[in-house]
Amino acid sequence: MAAATRVIVTHGLSASTAMIAQEAGVANGSLFTYFETKADLLNQLYLELKTGMASAALEGLPATAALRKQVFHIWSLWMNWAVANPENRRALAQLSVSDEITPVTRAAGHKTMVRIAELLERARANGPMRDAPMGFVFAILNSLAETTMDYMVQDPTNADKHCKVGFEAMWRVLN
Repeated sequence: MAAATRVIVTHGLSASTAMIAQEAGVANGSLFTYFETKADLLNQLYLELKTGMASAALEGLPATAALRKQVFHIWSLWMNWAVANPENRRALAQLSVSDEITPVTRAAGHKTMVRIAELLERARANGPMRDAPMGFVFAILNSLAETTMDYMVQDPTNADKHCKVGFEAMWRVLN
């Protein structure tokens, strides 16, 4: 999976399974011992990356804390995961827009984010986005997150500041 991530980041989703196998140091046919098709590999990678991101964001969630503190906790860990795992972030971004990722896999990926979605639903319940479709809300929040991540990477000295400013913007959109 790490080899597939690296190849996708450098060569895109059209990279061959032979390139992935070479990067992994195995014979091309060996990949097909684990995955019937390249699409199966991509779907599994998508799910693995999505699960890793969600797990990182939810780690140590202070369940009894105020809603804002819980959402900031998730936001901060998500930003830190992205900065610490730039290849995973880039590969997930490509996989997220790929037609190769099946609806079943996307649904499984969304399930990893259920706790986060519940908190965001609560955060927007009385805010300006309360009547907007949740998919639209997620798209806006993701844009804010991607911008925040980019600034954290470009200016690591002020990464904490960018993380907090990005959160404030996100919180104002929601609440």
